Amino acid sequence: MSEESPCTFLVPLDKSCLSTAEEIKADLEGSDVGAKVDALKRAITLLLNGDTIPHLLVTVVRYVLPSKEHIIQRLLLLYLEVVDKRDEAFGKVSPEMTLISHKLRNNLQHPNEYIRGVTLRVLCRLREPELLEPLLPAVIANLKHPHPFVRRHVFSAISAIYRLRDGQLLPHVPCIVERALAIEQDPTARRNAFLVLCDCSKVQATLYLLINAAGFTEWPDPLQMAALDFFREVCVKHPYKNHQSHLFCHRYIEVIISFLSTGSSSTAVMYHCACTLLSVSHTPNLLKAAAKTYCQLLNSQRDSKVKLIILDRLHELCISHRYMMVNFVMDILGELASPDLDIKKKVLDLVLGLLTPQNVGDVVFSLKEEVYKLMGSLLEFANEYYQMLLQAIHACAVVYPKVVGPVVNLLLGFLGYGDVASASDVVLFMREVIETKPYLRFSIIQGLIGRLYEIKDSFICSCALWILGEYSLSLVEVEGAISTIKESLGDQPFYAVSEKSGSIDSSKPDHPAMDSSTLFSKRLLVALLNGTSARQSAATDDSIVTPALTSGLFDSSYNLRFLIMSGDFHLAAVVACTLTKLVLRLEVVQPSKIVINNASAESLLIMVSILQLGNCSYLPHPIDSDSYDRIVFCIRLLCSTDDHARKVWLLSGRQSFTKMVIAEKQFMKNEKMKVKAHNAHAHPDDSIDFYHLRSKRELDQLVLEDEVRCDLMAATGEVMKGTYDANKLIL
Repeated sequence: MSEESPCTFLVPLDKSCLSTAEEIKADLEGSDVGAKVDALKRAITLLLNGDTIPHLLVTVVRYVLPSKEHIIQRLLLLYLEVVDKRDEAFGKVSPEMTLISHKLRNNLQHPNEYIRGVTLRVLCRLREPELLEPLLPAVIANLKHPHPFVRRHVFSAISAIYRLRDGQLLPHVPCIVERALAIEQDPTARRNAFLVLCDCSKVQATLYLLINAAGFTEWPDPLQMAALDFFREVCVKHPYKNHQSHLFCHRYIEVIISFLSTGSSSTAVMYHCACTLLSVSHTPNLLKAAAKTYCQLLNSQRDSKVKLIILDRLHELCISHRYMMVNFVMDILGELASPDLDIKKKVLDLVLGLLTPQNVGDVVFSLKEEVYKLMGSLLEFANEYYQMLLQAIHACAVVYPKVVGPVVNLLLGFLGYGDVASASDVVLFMREVIETKPYLRFSIIQGLIGRLYEIKDSFICSCALWILGEYSLSLVEVEGAISTIKESLGDQPFYAVSEKSGSIDSSKPDHPAMDSSTLFSKRLLVALLNGTSARQSAATDDSIVTPALTSGLFDSSYNLRFLIMSGDFHLAAVVACTLTKLVLRLEVVQPSKIVINNASAESLLIMVSILQLGNCSYLPHPIDSDSYDRIVFCIRLLCSTDDHARKVWLLSGRQSFTKMVIAEKQFMKNEKMKVKAHNAHAHPDDSIDFYHLRSKRELDQLVLEDEVRCDLMAATGEVMKGTYDANKLIL
């Protein structure tokens, strides 16, 4: 079709079935109904794709118009939509269209309501006033048709005809439609009638809504939606243009709030009401009503897609009006019961952005309850959801350390079963908490002692061991830490040459060259990676390796042994340093010299065994020089009697860490001040706080909330990114 011609529908062109104008005319002139139907379809397709097919309209009028077949009549109406109805020579409607107009008038008076409705729908797409003007009496008469299908389409036809010449064809449409609207009962027809009234006369539409505002709650859903759209247009596009629109906006705000307070069976209408209130104004009472409606819909709906849409709207509210949304935290948190993981994630993100000192306790308690419910669950995403919950609890604890106490065990449980990045965040956070919150020291130490064997990552093990070495102060803590480390390392030594090998050939060196043990090294690495039994892997070469190398290697409680024997000598150096600190502190808190000497001897045996393993030629690589020197230094320190060196060893690490924590907090405080100054803004409808009229307690509380909000943003970002700085670790 040409660029100027309107296109109301599209039909794909099958080039393999193209026909000439003569073939189409021949089929239309025949008596075969099937051939006529096929010819009309081909003619419509060619017209839609730009072929004019001259003089075909005459054939259609002569041979198709008189047909009584229903399908031919339907195709004739479609043909009428796409054919050029004007004579190019005179610029007027073709003479043949007079017969077409007569046919349309007959259809508008047809006893079959479907034919009337379809014809009215076609009139909506005609753009020739000369063709439509003779049909106006028949169109208006259909307003009183008993069938709602006809009345629905007659309003649409009236609206289309009214817009052709700015109402000149139907000047009295507003009054006609308003009278019809007063007696109309069909919901869709009432909606279409109201839309016609809005298009023809906004003043009369406004008056109609004002007069009938009391019955808004009893209107059908389609009419309520149309009224809300018109209300939004008046209040947003033409705000308070005159006294009438001013009165209209205030009146319908009251109507909508009253409607939301009573509730409705229609979810779509309530959602539309909330969106309308937010688009009209941001006053606190409207924001509260809209947020309350969203929360009610969120808790009442079962469709996951609907819930996600509502959560997006709540997220927008949280960004622009956080101070008001904090009152709905628990309502939003109730959606964690949803079986959809995406919904759970969105809920957690929303809640983390709405934490305050007043609600953080309730939030953490609810998250703990979710963790307990998840234990033993068979959900396919149980592990992922578990990690999400612990990340959320961790974020809460970062900003509000007062909630750390009740969730210490939960966070420590994340060290062994969470992903490495998140577990690293947790252990670094615990390292900071144990320094800044001394009253939590005992519970953290006991938790680490009880869960050290669950940790499988080297970095997390290193951090946990450093905490045990620096903050185990009492006798029970020191002895428990030493015992746990010994159990995780297993029996000593790590490596020894078998007696059988020495008796067979004493001339062989204790440490054969690497090329002679390549096969065993490969088997050992495969065993370490696959988790298979090292005893089975080395069974064919028992003359080289003794049980001391393999015993307890893959037991779940020998995590430190597994990591060290896989070549992680940095962790081995951390183990040596931790044991040294614990033995030195044991000398202070333990009165029995025998116990101290036993602990010192066992620690020295472990360190020597690590050095022996580091020089073993069967591992992929030997011990590095830094780890070797550090372990040797620990051995010398335990064997010496230098009190000054022991004092420095026990105190310097913790003092350095304290300075680092203070420096980081000062840096974060400066960054928060920059962010606060950069993001300072206010909405015109926001309430004004006169700070000088506040009490000192309220002012301090306000400053605290601003600070923790920035802390939460930073903490949440770190948790979700899963990043950590390994350079912060102090051995």
